[in-house]
Amino acid sequence: MKNILIVEDEKEIADLLEIYLNNENYNVFKLYSAMGVLDCIKENGIDLAILDVMLPDDNGFSLCQKIRKEHMFPIIMLTAKGEEHDKVQGLTYGADDYITKPFKSMEVIARVKAQLRRYTSYNKVKEDIIVHKGLIINTNTYECILDGKPLNLTPTEFTLLKILCEEKGKVVSSENLFHRIWKEEYYDKQSNSIPIHIRHLRKKINDDADNPKYIKTVWGVGYKIEK
Repeated sequence: MKNILIVEDEKEIADLLEIYLNNENYNVFKLYSAMGVLDCIKENGIDLAILDVMLPDDNGFSLCQKIRKEHMFPIIMLTAKGEEHDKVQGLTYGADDYITKPFKSMEVIARVKAQLRRYTSYNKVKEDIIVHKGLIINTNTYECILDGKPLNLTPTEFTLLKILCEEKGKVVSSENLFHRIWKEEYYDKQSNSIPIHIRHLRKKINDDADNPKYIKTVWGVGYKIEK
C-alpha cells in the first residue's frame, strides 16, 4: 500500500482528499502545517506528497524545496491560484505536477496514479541515484548536482564521492578508497593521493574541513559521510 502525505491547512479539503485516496486503497497521512513534515516523511516512508501552496507557517514552494534536498518521490502542488507563474514556480522548486482548487475527485486520483506510475518506472533504476543533503548523484550518467547546480567533478572525485555516499555512516579507510577507485593491489601507506582528492572535492562542494557538512575526517582511520 502506497503512503500519501497531504499538507493542507484547510481541514475540510484535507479530509476530502483523504476520502478520495482511501477509496483507492492509499494510506494517508495528514498535516495542517509545515511543522513535522520532514519527520513524518522520514518515519513513514512517504511515496507521494500533496502540498498546499499557502500554509500558516511556511509556503508550499519552500517546503517542496526542503523535501527535494533529501527525497525524490513525486510532489503535487495544490493551489487556489491559477496563474501561470505559480505553476512555473512550483515546478522550478521540484514539484512534479499541480492541481488547482476547486478540483474533482477523478482529477486528483488520475494525477496521483500518473505520478506514482512514473516514479515506479523511475525506481527501476533507483539504485543508480544517490540523494544526500542536496546532493544528487547519478551513477549511470556520472552526473552530480548540488542544490540544483551541476558540479564539474573529475572521474576520481566523482567515484570518491559516490563511494562515501554509498557507505553513509561508515568510516572508509584511505586504503579501501584507493583500491576501489584505482583497482590496484599495492597501496603505499605514505601516499597522499586520497587526501589531495578529498581536498579538491571539498572545495567543489563548498565543504569546510573544520566544520564539515559532508565529508568528515576520522583521524588515523579514514573518511565518512554522516547519515
